[in-house]
Amino acid sequence: QVQLVESGGGLVQAGGSLRLSCVASGVIFRINAMGWYRQAPGKQRELIASISTDKRTNYADSVKGRFTITRDNAKNRVYLQMNSLKPEDTAVYHCNVVIPKAPDWQPRDYWGQGTQVTVSS
Repeated sequence: QVQLVESGGGLVQAGGSLRLSCVASGVIFRINAMGWYRQAPGKQRELIASISTDKRTNYADSVKGRFTITRDNAKNRVYLQMNSLKPEDTAVYHCNVVIPKAPDWQPRDYWGQGTQVTVSS
């Protein structure tokens, strides 16, 4: 019913930049919060950036000042601009959106398949 498609991952050298994109499609009346998570080998999945409907943002301390999350409500898209990348940023990055769904219209989480980001030194 809802599909998230991510793009923009890849291999980049330390200090470089990548821009991740995620588009949501399906039966969607509105989208509440949107965010990006990542999971590195041997570590738990962590929330690195989120953005509310009114575009308030929050970032994990590890990415503050380097990453920027934005959203386009009209296109059901969320982006993550990643600058000054470090080897420790290497992880699988997942898009997450919160969507109220019938029949009870409670908010539900939806996840993308993930895109690999590898930062070499």
